[in-house]
Amino acid sequence: MAQDVKKTTIGFVGTGVMGRSMAGHLLKTGYPLLVYNRTKAKAEELIAAGAVWKDTVAELAQEADVIITMVGYPKDVEETYLGENGILPHAKPGTYVIDMTTSSPLLAKKIYEEAKKKDIHALDAPVSGGDIGARQAKLAIMVGGEKEAFERMKPIFEQMGTNIVYQGEAGSGQHTKMCNQIAIASGMIGVCEAMVYAKRAGLDPENVLKSIATGAAGSWSLSNLAPRMLKGDFAPGFYIKHFIKDMGIALEAAEEMGMMTPGLKLAKSLYDELAEKGEANSGTQALYKLIDQQL
Repeated sequence: MAQDVKKTTIGFVGTGVMGRSMAGHLLKTGYPLLVYNRTKAKAEELIAAGAVWKDTVAELAQEADVIITMVGYPKDVEETYLGENGILPHAKPGTYVIDMTTSSPLLAKKIYEEAKKKDIHALDAPVSGGDIGARQAKLAIMVGGEKEAFERMKPIFEQMGTNIVYQGEAGSGQHTKMCNQIAIASGMIGVCEAMVYAKRAGLDPENVLKSIATGAAGSWSLSNLAPRMLKGDFAPGFYIKHFIKDMGIALEAAEEMGMMTPGLKLAKSLYDELAEKGEANSGTQALYKLIDQQL
């Protein structure tokens, strides 16, 4: 089914910073695309390129063969899938539904079980790579659910990402994304501290980056977000408010497993402070401002 591009109608719910680019790649590939977003203006670019606007999630769900969601918070995911006017009450049997939001592993399992009752195939497939990865179709996609459903949907994933890994049963994609966010959380503190240190030491921070970005300190955040910090560019590739949400999910899951997460707790406390200072809608690289005492 997924290989027959012209006959596979994809519905995309959530056309924000990342969703817009992801949906755009599917449209360029030739998939008929239906779109819905709470703010229609954020879908206008896709509509102008040939996507068909739907006024409700329910209307979109009734017509699509594959439905992809990229919304904000677990509560949004739950409403989008399980609400009275949501996807599962209105999707056709045999539909494939793919939640690419970073959300709760427990909720992913709940959606999977409810979908199965209706002969709908559910995958949880959160992504990493930020706005850059979304624009370049180079996202890392971590997938949970039934292996057969993953294989059927892989050609669609390949239009949005390059590192696509099946992780296991429902919820496994979300658990993998929590590992990703935990690694980023502490790493971002180090990146910000390093850049502020370079400045305070009287060095040229951009020159410092040339030395450390390709060595043992190298990371995606150092290569992609440190240059933004140095330019004073704190626009969101990924919102602080969403990162705080992710860290909260990870902390809750870690506590359920009886696991220590000192780095994660520290990072969340710093980002909470940033949000309280009015930076919730800035990009995660705005932690630099707090470390540099610009706030």
